[in-house]
Amino acid sequence: MFREEIVTQRFALIAGLLLALGFGFTQPAAADDYPSRPITYIVPWGPGGGADTLARLTSKLMEPQLKVSLPVINVPGATGQTGLTKLVTAPADGYTMAIITGDTAGLFASPNSHFKIDQFIPLGVMIQQPSGFYVAMNSPMKTWDDVVKASQQHELRVAVTGYGSPDAMTVDYFKSRGVKLQPVPFPEPGLRYSSIVGGQSDLLYEQAGDVRSFIDGKQIRPVMLFSKTPVTGFEQVPYSGKLGYNVTLTQFRVVVVRAGTDPKIVQKLSDALAKVATTKEYTDYLSQQYAIPTSFVPAKDAGPYIQKWLAEARALSAAGTGH
Repeated sequence: MFREEIVTQRFALIAGLLLALGFGFTQPAAADDYPSRPITYIVPWGPGGGADTLARLTSKLMEPQLKVSLPVINVPGATGQTGLTKLVTAPADGYTMAIITGDTAGLFASPNSHFKIDQFIPLGVMIQQPSGFYVAMNSPMKTWDDVVKASQQHELRVAVTGYGSPDAMTVDYFKSRGVKLQPVPFPEPGLRYSSIVGGQSDLLYEQAGDVRSFIDGKQIRPVMLFSKTPVTGFEQVPYSGKLGYNVTLTQFRVVVVRAGTDPKIVQKLSDALAKVATTKEYTDYLSQQYAIPTSFVPAKDAGPYIQKWLAEARALSAAGTGH
């Protein structure tokens, strides 16, 4: 009797260990049960910016589909790298996702980048926007020619997201063309947007949608937009292609998870985002942001899109440095 009890106890112990290690035959696969708890949604920038707005919109529209909450957390710092560190150090289980912006992706174009694009799986490019240079409405610089002339008198400060970003690459490009500009990083979106109004900078590199309230409030206006063609809503504003500048790099924001995430989980998340892209709330958002109407790029095409964008970023960087 005593011996039978020992055998039974040992069997129970082994069975418990097997269950703890995931060897229980009746335990459902994690991907089949996904999601069973909230999904952390990382914005690698401060609140109030374009990435934050996108995350809060897509979070709200995905929750009814996935039937769990997607709490948005802001983890700013190092041109978005602090937030991405939080993502790559989390388990590759689909319970942590993040937004990568063109500002951060610009760092991937460097051979010394701390991150590589293959560390992430794109779930969908959600927005594409032309960028531009903006001045305060009361600035003595009224046209791009005024900017060029003023830069010959003294170096102009340009508010950017951070060093190594497309903002900074663009500033370097114009410096190589004889326009004396100096990038000044403002990681917090609100401080960056208001810096030209408060006089902390002379120019702002930004997308129109992100600073729409400042434009509508007649506080700032663009002096040049970076595009090969006129930008809808700003048809009277000069664009880089017309002025002979080879700088058209668009801003984009893509939702990603860690590489190594189960393909079934990736499919569930990418399908949810694809449905978001069909909603009226999303298309209204694109219009409000002065975004390209065909901004959405599904998961299957997002990787090639980013690779093409990185090639353009490397070309812009090389033009700016003379290499």
